[in-house]
Amino acid sequence: MKLEQVGFNRYRLPRQGKMRVSGLVYASPALLEHVRGDNSLQQLAHAAQLPGVVEPVLGMPDIHEGFGLPIGGVMTVSEEGVISAGAVGMDINCGVRLLRTELSADSFDRPLLRKLMTEVEALVPTGVGKKGLHRGITARIFEEVVYQGAAAVVKAGFGCPEDIERIEENGCLPGADLAEVSREAIKRGSEQLGTLGGGNHFIELQRVDKVFDPEVAERFGLFEGQLTVMIHTGSRGFGHQICTDYSKGHIPAAARYGIELPSKGLACAPIDSAEGRSYYAAMACAVNYAFANRQIITADIRQAFVQVLGLRLENIGLQVVYDVAHNIAKWEEHGGRRLLVHRKGATRALPPGHPANPPVYRGTGHPALVPGSMGTASYVLVGTDLAAESFFSVNHGAGRTLSRSAAERSITKEEFEASMGEILYNTRNFRDVVDEAPQAYKDIEEVVDTLVDIGLTHKIARLVPLAVIKGKD
Repeated sequence: MKLEQVGFNRYRLPRQGKMRVSGLVYASPALLEHVRGDNSLQQLAHAAQLPGVVEPVLGMPDIHEGFGLPIGGVMTVSEEGVISAGAVGMDINCGVRLLRTELSADSFDRPLLRKLMTEVEALVPTGVGKKGLHRGITARIFEEVVYQGAAAVVKAGFGCPEDIERIEENGCLPGADLAEVSREAIKRGSEQLGTLGGGNHFIELQRVDKVFDPEVAERFGLFEGQLTVMIHTGSRGFGHQICTDYSKGHIPAAARYGIELPSKGLACAPIDSAEGRSYYAAMACAVNYAFANRQIITADIRQAFVQVLGLRLENIGLQVVYDVAHNIAKWEEHGGRRLLVHRKGATRALPPGHPANPPVYRGTGHPALVPGSMGTASYVLVGTDLAAESFFSVNHGAGRTLSRSAAERSITKEEFEASMGEILYNTRNFRDVVDEAPQAYKDIEEVVDTLVDIGLTHKIARLVPLAVIKGKD
């Protein structure tokens, strides 16, 4: 696939073959070799072939090969177009939440950090297939969760109403219908609320290393030297099963509607068909589940801090800065049109004044949270007016350069430990987490600066890891 440079850090993927629209990839020269090193461009070209797709399909700076749409891909379609489970992703509403404390990170030595990690792990089950510790409550309110999202678990005692106004979509995507979800998905979901999962999911204790915009940072409640907590997880087996079910079911559905699929990973159905409406309703269930999952984990982290520090919660803080979704399809207004934006491994970033911002961040633009790898910095950004060209979408992280198996084969213990430095992590065996080593990811600074340098995003703060809890597979 040939790219044409059309501006600073911008490359067009021209229309060819059966593509209906062109693609646009955001990359610095240093990132281009990674873009060309896998099948992500071919996957963008495949997305550009689907009915109703709107110009252009997008590749973010962290783009890499995925299932169907590449991770770091954005596909926008008109009301007459299609919806695709593979363009949303397996982990529906995988997302990131940032909590801020009133505490200085310098007051936390390694033994205290380790004690906090241990207490958090005791309250938040980590790893693939783990069941939640609140099943007596969460099973009872499961149906409320899929319809009401984070508000349902706040009502059940996990957090406070003020948390809701700092969550994308106020923690609830309308349109959910549990009748469109399989029994297997419901069974998996009812047991896993309040769990972290495995893979790239994490809970990270961080220090605000640098503030770039003091005025906006103050509005977000951030200051240099502050201790923060970042949570990265999604809809667990519930969302995974929904994606699996509909990815299979939309293959014959596409044939019934005369849609020629460029790949099985982009199986789809017309948005306004019975199959398309069913997937959206099921996806919304998983979106709301994931918001609720991160809300329960937030409540458990607050409890861990109170128990370890012996302080009142109001003295600790742990208030929500923001919670953003990464894998989602949402109806939005762009250029005066109602469009369905599929973001897979991409983050919405609205500029100051945009009416879709939550009221608390109307004047600043909402925080866009971009985590790095477990050994590198994360960023708090805001979108600018120029981000209209990307449907107000930015990258969601650093983006992989090595597959999990390649990382396990090629990264030595010495290399892993050198890359982690003084950062604590929750395993004695490096092989439990080596597939998430910093060496397996792109340079987060390069990835973030790619959009900052062309004015689509604005840096607010950089956060560096002190201790990382990963779900061991």
